[in-house]
Amino acid sequence: MLGDDAELTAAVLAAQHGDESAFRTVYRAVHPRLLGYVRTLVGEPDAEDVTSEAWLQIARDLDGFSGDADRFRGWTARIARNRALDHIRMRGRRPAVGGDETELTGRPAPSDTADEAMEALATGSTMALIARLPQDQAEAVVLRVVVGLDAKSAARTLGKRPGAVRTAAHRGLKKLAELLDAEPPG
Repeated sequence: MLGDDAELTAAVLAAQHGDESAFRTVYRAVHPRLLGYVRTLVGEPDAEDVTSEAWLQIARDLDGFSGDADRFRGWTARIARNRALDHIRMRGRRPAVGGDETELTGRPAPSDTADEAMEALATGSTMALIARLPQDQAEAVVLRVVVGLDAKSAARTLGKRPGAVRTAAHRGLKKLAELLDAEPPG
C-alpha cells in the first residue's frame, strides 16, 4: 500500500503513461477499499465481479483522468458505484430503503463513534454491519471512513451536497456504534 497521496498521484501519472508496474501499484493501493465499498452496495457474492468490471473501465478510461490522489480515489469510487448500480438494476432488485433515524439524533454516544468504527473495520464482520445501515449512510460511511474520501469528493461520487454526506456519515457511524454495542462478544 502506498504511504501517502503524493506517491499515489505519481503512480497514477506513471500508469497513464503506460507503466504497468505503476498500474499494479495503483491497483494494490486502491482495490481493497474499492472492493469494500462495492460489497456494501451489492453484497458479497457479486462484489468481486462488479469491482472487476469497474477496474476494466478504470483501465480503459485512465488516460482521460486528471487530478491528485484524492480525486483519483473519488473517480474510481464513482465508476465502481455506477457499475454496482447497473448490476443492481440488472438483478431487478432495488437498493435497501433505510429506516427512520430520528430517534437517534438526541442521544449522545457513550464514546467516540468514529474511533470505535475505525477499530471495528479491522474485522471481517464489520462490512456486514455496515451493509445493515440505510444505503445512503452505508455509502457515506464507506466512502469517508474506508475509502478515505473527504466530504467534497464523497459528495461528487454520490451526486449529493457535502453537508448531506457528512450528515449521512455521522448518522451511519452513530448507528454502527449501536450495532457494535448490540453484537455479542466473539
